[in-house]
Amino acid sequence: MGNWLASHWLSVLFLVSWLGLNMFLFVYAFLNYEQSDKYYYTRQILGTALAFARASAFCLNFNSMMILIPVCRNLLSFLRGTCSFCNHSLRKPLDHNLLFHKLVAYMICIFTAIHVIAHLFNFERYSRSQQAMDGSLAFVLSNLSRHEKEKDSWLNPIQSPNTTAMHATFTSVAGLTGVIATTALVLMVTSAMEFIRRNYFELFWYTHHLFIVYIICLGIHGLGGIVRRQTEESMGESHPHNCSKSFLEWDKYEWSCRRPHFVGHPPESWKWILAPIILYVFERTLRFYRSQQKVVITKAVMHPSKVLELQMCKRGFSMEVGQYIFVNCPSVSFLEWHPFTLTSAPEEEFFSIHIRAAGDWTENLIRTFEQRPSPMPRIAVDGPFGTVSEHVFQYEVAVLIGAGIGVTPFASILKSIWYKFQRADHKLKTQKAGHAALNFDKATDVLTGLKQKTSFGRPMWDNEFSRIAAAHPKSVVGVFLCGPRTLARSLRKCCQRYSSLDPRKVQFYFNKETF
Repeated sequence: MGNWLASHWLSVLFLVSWLGLNMFLFVYAFLNYEQSDKYYYTRQILGTALAFARASAFCLNFNSMMILIPVCRNLLSFLRGTCSFCNHSLRKPLDHNLLFHKLVAYMICIFTAIHVIAHLFNFERYSRSQQAMDGSLAFVLSNLSRHEKEKDSWLNPIQSPNTTAMHATFTSVAGLTGVIATTALVLMVTSAMEFIRRNYFELFWYTHHLFIVYIICLGIHGLGGIVRRQTEESMGESHPHNCSKSFLEWDKYEWSCRRPHFVGHPPESWKWILAPIILYVFERTLRFYRSQQKVVITKAVMHPSKVLELQMCKRGFSMEVGQYIFVNCPSVSFLEWHPFTLTSAPEEEFFSIHIRAAGDWTENLIRTFEQRPSPMPRIAVDGPFGTVSEHVFQYEVAVLIGAGIGVTPFASILKSIWYKFQRADHKLKTQKAGHAALNFDKATDVLTGLKQKTSFGRPMWDNEFSRIAAAHPKSVVGVFLCGPRTLARSLRKCCQRYSSLDPRKVQFYFNKETF
């Protein structure tokens, strides 16, 4: 546990700070709406549901502000570049951007549920107080009508006893935008489940772009001003502490309290989400500009097991090991972009990817190239974007583990090592040759071209880690994985188990590819 905290302390601090801010915003807003005098009359109709609705709205605004930042890939790549020589723990939060994106989405779902349930109670109480006919304060407040000369006199948005809560929900700006935004959120979250994302990626891709609908609805949700507070001027002549009990005598005598006036709560969501939206628009504009740059396919190779290799050139393209790009083929799908790890080395004059048939889009793409059209189909490329693997050379010892098509990030690394050996002087070659014996041959491995002996069966990870720890007793070891979660859990435990409590001795740092 101590080793894990030493490696992830900044990530833990960031996560705790985020959770703490959510708690603070919720409690602060809840107490404000539950105790503030200017919402006294509103509470007479709605009760505690008012505070729950507004507190959850504050947290929704905060998390809606945060949700776009982790998916700004260019921003993250820039931060990775500035932190390229930072301590391992300082780079860790950047490696968990998609995990944080999911956590924020789950938090939005939780507060959306609280917000919706609270407002269901609110609309029901609005309707009930309008129909009460009992002369209570809630009934009197609900019947403050919208006079032409006193447009700020009403408090209850349901102005007729015949208006149902359901009708008010679907005819008000707040209610209609809330229903649309909630529906979009449910579709986005359910389609992002791992089963759907892996087996029906197109469904996930298209549905996830409903975030545009969600953001628009969120921005205009508060324009109706349904939640109202007493005006400052009205507080002076009709303070609830002095006048709430004599509500039957409002405006009757010169010495009596005046009828309170109310004003709608101004919309605030746009203030929270404006900056992230501008950042994201800039991000998408940059992606669009780069996607329009010409890409020349210099070579297309169809390997066994339905694996397509594309070698490409693009003006101004510069990459590092372990990075990935997004690829679009308009002849297959005009809108869909799919991520692929670069399998070429930075030292090569081209960049390449290997595409395995794993869905409708990839199968259609491979089929398009198998037909050998002339000229070749147009390919658009966005990127490259950074991953944890680009920091592989900053570790004294690196362990690369790939499962299935997950070997592709490490093809780039191994090729780069081979090129470094070729360009280094003889003394470096003789010192390092024992650590990496790399040979390339077109007749060997499908993906990497390595002529290496293959050991069949699953590795005994305890034996492997103990052997590495014994061979490098004072080294910092980076363990890199591109593979399934079950394997990640095993490797993470091994890294913790075989890292020494003494920071001067062997330390294992686990890094998992996510994109």
